Amino acid sequence: MNRITITVTTPSEPACLQLQDALSDHLQALTGSSGRASFDPQAWGKNDFFLLAQDENQHAVGCVAVRSVSDTVGEIKRMYARPGTRGVGAQLLHALEAKALAQGYCSLWLETRRINQRALDFYLRNGYCIRENYGRYVGNPQAVCFEKTLVPPAEADGK
Repeated sequence: MNRITITVTTPSEPACLQLQDALSDHLQALTGSSGRASFDPQAWGKNDFFLLAQDENQHAVGCVAVRSVSDTVGEIKRMYARPGTRGVGAQLLHALEAKALAQGYCSLWLETRRINQRALDFYLRNGYCIRENYGRYVGNPQAVCFEKTLVPPAEADGK
């Protein structure tokens, strides 16, 4: 697994913009949509956050955002790990879940496209369950929505 550092930052940092552009290019090629329309970094709420993963040489290798759906539900946006950075996505997701829980979120939701089998497998492998499509994804047969209930570490350990 890659050794990385994950920090809270803003989506407008140059390294974050580069990663988001790489994600958009990948999604455009895979699904025909860049996903840019579903993430507006200007509409940033007080409980929204953006994480940046960097390797030991300070190269940006991954990013992810959470935006508030409600006081207790966060939505995962712009999840991306550079190709060849095995394990970075899982590390980002775990850091995101811990931060979301600390900020009072009880569950996380997200959407990906049915054609994105790698993402579908990733979220299922990490404890996310398929849920009814929500918001702008209702009625979209290409969209698959997921959710995960966040459990404090002491409860997860059975204590």
